[in-house]
Amino acid sequence: MPFNYDLNFDEIDFREQPELYRVGRGEQGVLLVEPYKSEILPHWRFKTPDIARESSEKIYVMFLDYKAKNDFVGMDMARKFLQMGYTRARRYTNYKGGRKYDEDGKVKERQNDPVKAESAAIFMEKWKQARTDKEYLEMKKDHQRKYG
Repeated sequence: MPFNYDLNFDEIDFREQPELYRVGRGEQGVLLVEPYKSEILPHWRFKTPDIARESSEKIYVMFLDYKAKNDFVGMDMARKFLQMGYTRARRYTNYKGGRKYDEDGKVKERQNDPVKAESAAIFMEKWKQARTDKEYLEMKKDHQRKYG
């Protein structure tokens, strides 16, 4: 089931109402779902490999903490932030300043920033760990079966 953007996200605490959460595709809703966004976002950084390593490790520890609390929504949100760390670092790898399009709406020429590429690889590793975690996959299936 797709992520439901029709909800009033300002009024929902998804920890209290996990039945309203939909996994969606990829990173959908990553900056909307509270209280998780506010818990994870301050730790999300990828400017350099050292910063990306610290960030991805912290977010992965949060993933494991949510898992220990049997909090699927928290696990999925941490997984989404790890995925977003990878995709955004890749965007900055390919396009200086992270902007794919110029002022005229034309795609800029791709570049290769090896520092951002390393940051992306660091996030990719933690993202893979999260998305293949057996308990996460079981909880995801269960959540989708119960709530869509």
